[in-house]
Formats: sequence, C-alpha cells, structure tokens
Amino acid sequence: MARISTHVLDIAKGTPAAGITVELYAAGHLIRSATTNSDGRTDTPMLAADRIPPGPYELIFHVEQRFYDRITIRFLVSDEEANYHVPLLLAPHGYSTYRGS
Repeated sequence: MARISTHVLDIAKGTPAAGITVELYAAGHLIRSATTNSDGRTDTPMLAADRIPPGPYELIFHVEQRFYDRITIRFLVSDEEANYHVPLLLAPHGYSTYRGS
C-alpha cells in the first residue's frame, strides 16, 4: 500500500513536536488534516491507498508559537505505489526537511 506520512521533531529541545496541526493538499484541495501525537507523528498516514495519483502535493504545518507560523512543504509524487515520508525538523528560527523512508 502506498502512503504519504510525516513526523515533526523539535531539534532545539531534542523531542518530538506534539500538537502540531498538519494538512495535506493535492491540486489545491484539502485531503486530510491531523494533529501530531506525543511521538510527533500523526496517528495514521496522511494518505494511504493502493495507488497515490502522481502530481504535486503540499503538507502545511501550523506552528503558530514559533518564528514561522506555517511551514509549507511541496513535493512531487511520481511513483504511484511508493511511500513518501516527509519529516519536518524544527529549530527556533529555521527548519529542515528530507524524504525519509
């Protein structure tokens, strides 16, 4: 099963970031909204299906209590059957992301 998933880590504190609202969009339409748990993950993948339609997707992280109020990560799905894990690493005045496994 293909999936899009994420997790959020606060690298300044060295802990998972709980309570972050995450939204997944495709073609400008909201697919799912979820909140990170105590492990910094959503309880289920943001999207799970036999095939994920290829194209651009956006994960929007609502991090209001920080320098950035929202962080948008745009990425392309090219393999309909692959897993796309897109973590967010938060710092006080910046952030980083990568394609995880």
